[in-house]
Amino acid sequence: MKTLHVNGADIPVIGLGTWTLRGDACVDLVRHGIDIGYRHIDTAASYENEAEIGEAIRNSRVERSEVFVTTKVWWTNLSASDLLRSAESSLQRLRLDYVDLLLVHWPNPEFPLHETMDALSRLRERGLTRHIGVANFPTSLLAEAVRVSPVPLVANQVESHPYLDQRKIHEACRMYGMAMVAYCPLHRGGSLLEEEPIRAAAVRHGKTPGQIVLRWHIQQENVAAIPRTSRKERLAENIDVFDFMLDDDEMEVIGSLRSEGRRICDYDFSPQWDEP
Repeated sequence: MKTLHVNGADIPVIGLGTWTLRGDACVDLVRHGIDIGYRHIDTAASYENEAEIGEAIRNSRVERSEVFVTTKVWWTNLSASDLLRSAESSLQRLRLDYVDLLLVHWPNPEFPLHETMDALSRLRERGLTRHIGVANFPTSLLAEAVRVSPVPLVANQVESHPYLDQRKIHEACRMYGMAMVAYCPLHRGGSLLEEEPIRAAAVRHGKTPGQIVLRWHIQQENVAAIPRTSRKERLAENIDVFDFMLDDDEMEVIGSLRSEGRRICDYDFSPQWDEP
C-alpha cells in the first residue's frame, strides 16, 4: 500500500470509509478489509460504529501498529472540555490507546478556532492521537486553522470526486504540506461511472470504472481516497489500483467533469464553500 508522507504522518493512499456500516456486518467487512491489505480505516464519533471498528482491528491478523485509524469529533463538541471527552469516549469505544489521526469533523463558528486547535494539539501531546487535522474546511478556514494550530496539521478530509471542483482546497493542502483525503471519491456510483471518459479509460487499462476514478484521485499529489462499500468483492477491487497509470490526457478529461459541480454533502451547518 502506497503512503503519503505529510507533516510527519504516513497516510495510506487508499483507505476504507465506514459511514453507515453497523453491527456484525461492519465488523466482518472491516476485518476482511484489513486482512486483504487495507491499512487506513476511517470512522467518526457520529458514525456510531467505533466499537465495531475496534473489534475488527483486534480480530484481524494485522498488528494494531500497522493500521492507520482516523476518527473525528463532531462539530458541536469543539470546546476544549468537549473535545477531550469526545476523544476519550472514542478511544473507549474503539478500545484503543490512541488513534493515528483525530479530525475536527466540521467547522463551527460558535467556537473560537484557536481554542479548538489548541485543545486538539493538547490531545496529541497527551498521546491520545498521533496526528491532528480537520475535515470539511474551505480554504479560508484551513488557512486560519494552520495559522493558529500549535502543531502541523496533516490532513483536510473533504468531499472530492470528478464531479466537484476541489482544485482550490487541493492547492492549499499541497501548500501546507498536508494530505487532501477524499471522501465520496466515487460520487455515489451511478452516473459518474457511466461517463464516457471513465469507461473508455477502463477499457484501455482493463480495469473497472471505479478503479479508474480511484486511480485518478491518488495519482494527484498529496491525495488519498477513502471509498466506502458494503460488499467484500468491492474491497479487493478498490485497492487493486497500483499496477497502472493514467496518462495526462486521461487525467485531464476525467478532471473536466468537475464542471458538473455536484456536491453530495451539504447541510445547514456547512461552511461557506470555495467558489470554483
